[in-house]
Amino acid sequence: MATDTRTNIIIMGAAGRDFHDFNVYWKHHPEYRVVAFTATQIPDIDGRMYPPVLAGDDYPNGIPIHAEDKLEELIAEHNVKLCVLAYSDLNYTTVMSLGARVNAAGAHFMMLSPEDTMIESSKPIIAICAVRTGCGKSQTTRAVCEILKRMGKKVAVVRHPMPYGDLAKQACQRYAELADMDKHECTIEEREEYELHIQAGNLLYAGVDYEQILRSAEKEADVVIWDGGNNDTSFFKPDLYITVADPHRAGHETAYYPGETNVRLADMIILNKVDSASPGEVDQVDGALRRLNPKAQILHAASPCTIDQPDLVKGKKVLLVEDGPTLTHGEMTYGAGYVAAKQIGAASIVDPRPYAVGSIKATFNKYTHLTEILPAMGYGDQQIADLQASINAVPCDVVVIGTPIDLGKLITINKPSVRVRYELAPKNPAVLEAAVKGVFK
Repeated sequence: MATDTRTNIIIMGAAGRDFHDFNVYWKHHPEYRVVAFTATQIPDIDGRMYPPVLAGDDYPNGIPIHAEDKLEELIAEHNVKLCVLAYSDLNYTTVMSLGARVNAAGAHFMMLSPEDTMIESSKPIIAICAVRTGCGKSQTTRAVCEILKRMGKKVAVVRHPMPYGDLAKQACQRYAELADMDKHECTIEEREEYELHIQAGNLLYAGVDYEQILRSAEKEADVVIWDGGNNDTSFFKPDLYITVADPHRAGHETAYYPGETNVRLADMIILNKVDSASPGEVDQVDGALRRLNPKAQILHAASPCTIDQPDLVKGKKVLLVEDGPTLTHGEMTYGAGYVAAKQIGAASIVDPRPYAVGSIKATFNKYTHLTEILPAMGYGDQQIADLQASINAVPCDVVVIGTPIDLGKLITINKPSVRVRYELAPKNPAVLEAAVKGVFK
């Protein structure tokens, strides 16, 4: 009987980059055998199976997905010799702590180069990435799409993966109208990223198999836009690499994985939210960006926030509901709703923590930096129900919804609510337009 000489590996992920790295790299290196994915950051994604139809012939039973806290146990059980980090928005202390756990358990620890996981395209690619979750990638993507559409270009936006359901069914998802989000059973987190693109008339793709996704997008578009999630690197080899930075989190551009990588890879860096950050914060981050990547073009941009029906907010007691991932692993203590409510003149902000129930209460217990803001968590039906119950229990005059989606269409809110909207406002729009047009020269 032949001896199996393959090296056993574990891919450490969060239902996104991990699957992509397997599909485009590890699947094509038969000298390695992936014995498991580990999962973290996102609730309830462990305990599933990466299906055989996606895993390929070498994995007829699929690949199990386990919780990351079982890492050492899995290394010992499967004689694992290599663990590969494949998720994002991690501070460097966390990255090296994971490395220490892997090394102490007897395995090597590594991260793949972005170059090894970028798929080449027959069409121009513009990649929009970031230093951290919540810097303003989506509004930057929408601004770039508008430039391209004014140029007469057909655009397809490809979103970073968020496959939290049936992975086989989610291999390649196409979104052209709002009803497609119901068809694909999107979570709140997915809707936060998809809804405004669809409303703007941008064709959007997402899913699990990004080779298939890219080839499908190429058939319909003159140019493909990579709209990255968290602060991940691009899945596609770009002709223009744009990285968005946030002065509200000064210092993070040199302290997060792979945010610093995105800064160093960028052709253009957009320093966003300069209208709401202090001049000192803007100067600090601007200086750091120039030191990290002196060749990149740096463009300052505002992110003005507007509230529909501002009279409902002025002088009132408000509950703020903000984008979930930006507040949780993005580590922001406030978002666009907070900025807008303060500008309008809300009388007070109600602390939602005493009224949180179920998984929302658990979210506050895990992310203790959150105080005045309620994160719009909604990774499944039960969490959406917990979100509704938590919002409705808060005694306030109005709910200010800072998350990008129309939350009132997904849950029943028992008090008045208003939406906050925000778009990218570059200080020199011609600079961004010239960079986009340069892709076609």
